[in-house]
Amino acid sequence: MSWKIIEKHRQLLAGEEGAAPKRRGGKLTVCLVYPNRYAVGMSNLGFQTVHALLNTESDVLCDRAFLPDADELREYRKTGGSLLSLESQQPLSSFDIVAFSVSFESDYLNIPVILDLAGIPARSADREDADPLVMGGGAALFLNPEPVADFMDLVCVGEGEAILPGLLGLIRAEGVGDRPPFLSAASRLPGIYVPSLSGVSFDGVRITGRTARGGAPERVRRLWMESPDVRPTVSEILTEETEFADMYLIEVSRGCPRGCRFCAAGFIYLPYRQRSLEALKEQVAEGLARRHKIGLVGAAVSDHRELGELCRFIRDGGGKVSVSSLRIDRLDGEMIEVLKASGHKTVALAPEGGSQRMRDLINKNLTEGQILDACDLLIGHDILNLKLYFIIGLPTETMTDLEELALLVGKIRERVIAAAKKNKRLGEIVLSVNPFVPKPFTPFQWCGMEETASLEKKLKYLHQAVGKLSNVRLQAESPKDAWLQALLSRGDRRLSAFLLRAAELGSWKRAAREFDPPPDLLVHRTIPLDEPLPWGFIESVDEGRLVREYRRAFEVHGP
Repeated sequence: MSWKIIEKHRQLLAGEEGAAPKRRGGKLTVCLVYPNRYAVGMSNLGFQTVHALLNTESDVLCDRAFLPDADELREYRKTGGSLLSLESQQPLSSFDIVAFSVSFESDYLNIPVILDLAGIPARSADREDADPLVMGGGAALFLNPEPVADFMDLVCVGEGEAILPGLLGLIRAEGVGDRPPFLSAASRLPGIYVPSLSGVSFDGVRITGRTARGGAPERVRRLWMESPDVRPTVSEILTEETEFADMYLIEVSRGCPRGCRFCAAGFIYLPYRQRSLEALKEQVAEGLARRHKIGLVGAAVSDHRELGELCRFIRDGGGKVSVSSLRIDRLDGEMIEVLKASGHKTVALAPEGGSQRMRDLINKNLTEGQILDACDLLIGHDILNLKLYFIIGLPTETMTDLEELALLVGKIRERVIAAAKKNKRLGEIVLSVNPFVPKPFTPFQWCGMEETASLEKKLKYLHQAVGKLSNVRLQAESPKDAWLQALLSRGDRRLSAFLLRAAELGSWKRAAREFDPPPDLLVHRTIPLDEPLPWGFIESVDEGRLVREYRRAFEVHGP
């Protein structure tokens, strides 16, 4: 046991506000693990919510753990110590349950690293009853858990608020010590997936069968919280060690009603649910007692029917408002003035498609005129710094679509420069450009990702066309990083070997070169509509709608 690590944990705890100590009485001990650094995990509302939910149970004691930073990792390797939880500084291997909360597929890489540091066998088949039960949940895992299925004893498919009561009830009744009967009983709960009870066979890159419990096809129903007012989703613990240190986060809605064809959040969190104004006002009042700035969170914040009144309530209470981005077709002058009064010097908008053809393809329902009108409205209210989100490499995209993107940016730049000269201060456009990554449970889940070399060529064009213009700055996600995300998004259970090898080598790129079949087959291949999908055992959305939207997109815009 390293005193350096224990002291660092104590410093982190001392810097937290709102964490209620609970060190006695837990019959069931759980370590909730976010497979990334502390600052990333504590910025995640889902992680904080599950931690708070578990600790509201009188017979449950829930600690937290995170991926060690570089200094901690060196200390663990040097001392040979086991990974410790944050609150009690106890080895993860001493808990009844180790539960991973995974929001992003790239964090799959860290799961075998954490299990190795904890001294817990990575593969569930190699663990014994004396080892902790290893489970997982979070958005990445109910999109596609298969790449890490071999590591998990069970997976929660859906929202924690809906799943945990039934699962905890079973644990209280059965216990987790005798693993086979417990897992058999757990597999019969809605929203619970037990990978070891599901057989998978492959033929090349095709999945040819999936059976469970005597050969019957296994389907797992995604669970969701029917009324979002049942429980708030807010910053339970505040700390200066996060990206949002200066604000109190409140989820105003869950899901999105828009149906953009590339966006997983618009489908896996259906139906779209809005929290009531009365409940949100109560949460704002609590938040303003702890921070002066309220961060409004959700996939479709701008679509909340009473957003304007909520923002006025925050302003009248002496607070400031923060939102990550705004819908272009929902902007109004009052909202902009509230953001200005809250200190916003930049507003983010998401045209996503650079040309009208691309915006129609993805079902964005935005015209160039609407985009320019929104920019004019912001500039007219003296917001001269704009951040614009675009996706490149969408299916059927050509260089003509990129040329239209550059022309659109040029038109927006002209407006910013004219206003900047008039107001005698600088304005800036930041372009955030990300490669398209096909995601499960979207109409584009069958589409292959564009080749890396082609994406790099397109980024080079954009750098030449707009990146060197004054008042314009281009930020782009690496196509290689996007490739990894696509591999882990649409891969199958064979990827467990890749993840273990990546952890062993300390390099996913080297591991990918050894992987068979070649990962490019999983990343770039267009999947036939009649082919079983690795995640197809999850009943999540209206599957017929996904097929209809896929066909509608390409009937209009070509294959």
